[in-house]
Amino acid sequence: MAVDKRSYARFVEELKKQILQSRYQAARLVNKELLFLYYRTGKSISEKIQKENWGNSVIETLSADLQKGLPGLRGFSSKNLRNMRQFYEAYCAVEIWQSATAKLEKTAKNVIWQSATAKLKKTSGPLIKFKKQFINKVFTAVSFTHHILLLNRCKDDKERLFYMEQSAEHQWSVTILQHHLDSNLYKRKGKLSSNFKTTLPKKIYSHALSAFKDEYLLDFINIGEDDSERELENQVISNIKHFILSLGKGFTYIGNQHRLTAGDDEFFSDLLFYNRVLQCLVAIELKRGKFKPEHAGKLNFYLNLLDEKVKLPHENDSIGIILCKEKNNAIIEYAFRNIDKAMGVATYKTSKLPPSRYKKILPDAESLRKLLKPGK
Repeated sequence: MAVDKRSYARFVEELKKQILQSRYQAARLVNKELLFLYYRTGKSISEKIQKENWGNSVIETLSADLQKGLPGLRGFSSKNLRNMRQFYEAYCAVEIWQSATAKLEKTAKNVIWQSATAKLKKTSGPLIKFKKQFINKVFTAVSFTHHILLLNRCKDDKERLFYMEQSAEHQWSVTILQHHLDSNLYKRKGKLSSNFKTTLPKKIYSHALSAFKDEYLLDFINIGEDDSERELENQVISNIKHFILSLGKGFTYIGNQHRLTAGDDEFFSDLLFYNRVLQCLVAIELKRGKFKPEHAGKLNFYLNLLDEKVKLPHENDSIGIILCKEKNNAIIEYAFRNIDKAMGVATYKTSKLPPSRYKKILPDAESLRKLLKPGK
């Protein structure tokens, strides 16, 4: 009997979906059990040190003895044992760690997050209670390494919760989380200088606000003060994966120097993307210097051409972003006043600034670059 190709193809897709879902669930269960283990270990260490009045140096000895007693044991270095203690002490008010198989319903009444500095039950908003859904879908969905990174980098509970939820929802790796922490996504997201409120449909307005930041960290780029916009563009293209990571969720790269025509004349947009969440084209113009009013007119022209000649009927109108080195929000407001195409202005920086105490000691990036040029 001949096999129906369509039916077989659907069957294969169903099996693939089942396998992937099972593997994902298995990984989540393993991660959940590890978090339970590390929390219990941290609890034991914290309580024992406090009860016996041991010094912190006992952790090195403990790690060595564990390694000796269990040859090949991984994940219990002295550094990691300290992390486990930190993990427990940060969340010790949350009594949900009974066992990997315990039903969370039995402990739901005790699920309250109290920070080291404030009892969050006195605050309002999403931090009041750790519901069962939050425990399963967010807290235990991110790895121990994620948790320690957030504990070390986020002193504000709302900021920590934001990154925790984003990591779980978008399945960020530790590297991606690190990047968003470095670029200060929590404070930058939704702060773009734009005319979105007057130009975008209500159905995508909030999504557009959250899709863009007012500053982007392009620390994978190495350009000097004398380098042209084309050099900036070339470095972005050479590192397009990193650039898309900087942009955030839902961006797909279409091309650079995208050709647009008006009559017999042709024009070229620097970078063109498609955002799956917003369902629209996103044109990005790169500027080496400060934002100028004429930049808005040029981008508006490109957006008109994109909507007329490139946009598909089911897609939303295109959005434009001017990515420059500096901006003045007052100038942007006047430049956008009579423009009906959605656009915004963001800045970029190419490196994380060193601590202020090092500024007088270390040479700046441009000086180092000149010293490394051939012939110097």
